Amino acid sequence: MLYQVFPSLIGMDMWCTQQVLLYFVTIPPLALSDQTVGSMESSDEEEGRTFVQVVSEKYNPENFPYCRGNGMGVVVVSRPQGSPIKDRLNLPSVLVLDGCGISKAGDKAEVATFCAHVVELDLSHNQLQDWGEICTIVSNIPNLDFLNLSMNPLSGIELEPGLAEVFSRVRRLVLINTRVTWDTVHTLTRQTPELEELFLCLNDYDQVAESPVPCPSLRLLQITDNQLQEWSEVRKFGPMYPCLDTLVLSNNRLSSVEEDTPQDTLQHLFPNLRSINLNNSGLNRWEDIERLNFFPKLEEARLMGIPLLQPYTNKERRSLTVAQLPSVTVLNGSVVTEGEREDAERFFIRHYLDCSEETLPQRYHVLVSKYGQLAPLAEVDLRPPCTATLEVRWGERTEALSLRLEQTVGELKKELRALVGLPANGMRLYYIARELGSALGPEEMKYSSRALHSYMIQDGDEILVVPKTKSRTISSTSSDS
Repeated sequence: MLYQVFPSLIGMDMWCTQQVLLYFVTIPPLALSDQTVGSMESSDEEEGRTFVQVVSEKYNPENFPYCRGNGMGVVVVSRPQGSPIKDRLNLPSVLVLDGCGISKAGDKAEVATFCAHVVELDLSHNQLQDWGEICTIVSNIPNLDFLNLSMNPLSGIELEPGLAEVFSRVRRLVLINTRVTWDTVHTLTRQTPELEELFLCLNDYDQVAESPVPCPSLRLLQITDNQLQEWSEVRKFGPMYPCLDTLVLSNNRLSSVEEDTPQDTLQHLFPNLRSINLNNSGLNRWEDIERLNFFPKLEEARLMGIPLLQPYTNKERRSLTVAQLPSVTVLNGSVVTEGEREDAERFFIRHYLDCSEETLPQRYHVLVSKYGQLAPLAEVDLRPPCTATLEVRWGERTEALSLRLEQTVGELKKELRALVGLPANGMRLYYIARELGSALGPEEMKYSSRALHSYMIQDGDEILVVPKTKSRTISSTSSDS
């Protein structure tokens, strides 16, 4: 029922965790003539829609599909209690206004009245291209915690530092595919002392502009699907976000990790990094994976889709990577158990057994000191043999033949027709095991559909061909041999 009323809220994790109360209140109906509605729509098309207009329309009781009586509407209330204007609107604390054509704020007093209780605001896929309008909205939402401005045309539009103060309480900021400049990003981070999560995906960044003022509150930076290629750009995040916990760099073509710099650089730049995502990057050397150990607190890594691992099987990829990263407890989203780690480290040693000393990775020597020199695992093939060389004897003649063991007794008889000069239905076959023949005697191969491998045939065994028309016993034939 709730998602029928607010379909745009589907998928909002925080919304799903809130306790929501549905009830009905009496709201005076809004009476507008067709002429008035037509003039409003025409005005909207020319000037763009305002935040206030969209909120009023979306949460007006006349727009809800379920009503009871005159002026009755479905009202969604979450904690804390909704907007104080109960005779007009009653808004949830999470406003989802994506794709509504918003380009302006509207009357700021109305924004303040409507949104005094709002904590999350999604304005993605709108037409906002003026930071002044955005700041008017944000400045009148005093409890705003989450703001999504993704897919708004903000390319090349700078944010004045004096206006950025209104973002001071925002803790999660989403700027995906906005093409905002680094100067604007730095202006925002300087004025958001509580900012914890920043999303800068799909902004076509190929360089990172450094900021002289760090943002020590930031814990998560997601900057996927950009054009970053050099680690020298990534290292700039260290001084800018000194308390960074999670760094998501997937779908950037990074070619290496910390090339030609001292080991302690990573320890100094990223002292608190716990998780890194390098999926679909350009890493192609094991040295790059080994350098991830220089992050002193790294516990989680994602390394799927990198060129280095493409030649290996899935099991080999995981084993070799787990062995290289002793402090990582979650790899590609899966927990690394102690048993898996030991198996992976032993596999790692055996993988490099045949390599020359100068090509062995440093990790190899560390693991050899832990487990010792391991012998190669014995290769045990439990599959039945495909062929066997047997002696085929008929009358006084004997000939060695290599036979396919997957064929049946009937197929073997057809194969022997030309050799023994008998039709397939005119011969009997007897199997004599080389090792057990004297003890068990010949075994007649009676069933034409039975496969040869079911007799456990081995090299050197014998098949005796006897014509059906001959009146001689198999025992005498066997003794003559």
